[in-house]
Amino acid sequence: MKQLNIYSISLIIAGILLFTAIGFLITDYLEYAGPVLVAFFAALALGFRGYEQLKGFVFTTMIFAAVTMSMFYPQYFVEIGGFELTMLITPLIQIIMFGMGTSMSAKDFVAVVKSPRAVGIGISAQMVIMPIMGYGLATVSDLPPEIAAGIVLIGCSPSGMASNVMAYLANANLALSITITAIATLLAPFVTPFLMSFLAGEFIEIDTLAMMWSIVKMILIPIGAGLLFNQFFGGKVKWLDQAMPVISMLGIGLIIVVITAAGRDSLLNIGALLIILVLVHNLFGYTLGYWYARLFKMTERDARTIALEVGMQNGGLASGIANEIGKIATMGLAPAVFGPLMNITGSILASYWHKKVPKGENTYAPVEGKVDPEEDTTLT
Repeated sequence: MKQLNIYSISLIIAGILLFTAIGFLITDYLEYAGPVLVAFFAALALGFRGYEQLKGFVFTTMIFAAVTMSMFYPQYFVEIGGFELTMLITPLIQIIMFGMGTSMSAKDFVAVVKSPRAVGIGISAQMVIMPIMGYGLATVSDLPPEIAAGIVLIGCSPSGMASNVMAYLANANLALSITITAIATLLAPFVTPFLMSFLAGEFIEIDTLAMMWSIVKMILIPIGAGLLFNQFFGGKVKWLDQAMPVISMLGIGLIIVVITAAGRDSLLNIGALLIILVLVHNLFGYTLGYWYARLFKMTERDARTIALEVGMQNGGLASGIANEIGKIATMGLAPAVFGPLMNITGSILASYWHKKVPKGENTYAPVEGKVDPEEDTTLT
């Protein structure tokens, strides 16, 4: 009861802080609004921890607190002692991909052979729906070319591990979700540069080979190292298994904060429009992904899986690509906005589907070769 009171009080304090911040904003006392907004998000995150149905929003809420700090005080997130913080983005992506590799094994790819149809439909949905939508939105947006190219970039990126978590929460097919994410990620060094060259070439010049190498060193090399680590040391270094998810979350948070600080001026000018476009991209990804799967007569659970795989992209990887080609402050903005938004919409959608267990289908029907989600270290 005492803990529940603490969480309830935190939510009440959050409400008071929000109204205070709004008051400062409408009266042009912007210098006071920043710290109050940061405190609001922190109090909100603490309050969310006390309610099972809201716990999934804690990480995203803390991201909003950090992003608010970078918007109001960008000077602290651009460089430290002459060291540009954007230099950390690629190593952080490599660490996250290494962590993904340590949670994978050969059995994650068994489904490609034993259930190729479901995996093929999921991969094709990713490669068709989001890239074309990204191109369409970028074309009609009238945004500066490099920022518009960022919308195409997020559409051309593979799904990330966040989609696996949401698939589990949504009573979808977790094993299929993990397999699609893994295969799409491994294909990204070859597919993403080609799609970007074809769809984003009118916005910015794309060096396909250079982009391919950038993605290889951010994805294939660290994932390969992670797979080897898992092969020889899997289960023997428990502290690493426990630390990697935390490191990944902190890494993603830092990437978003650094990008926000670097592109703060552009965000202030076009922020609202970019948020709307990214949200439309995300929501239509879920919708079209779901009906694309249903078009192929897939089950409700598999359709939910593909909807989440299509709608939730790897914003961290897209940010890393933008950073590698020297356009983090422009091309990297759409991925930075997409990440927090997709976590919010994905959590809402997963919560809705969680309450609607598909009739006649098991809550967990794994693709052959996968274990039960309660034992699956991918989500731990």
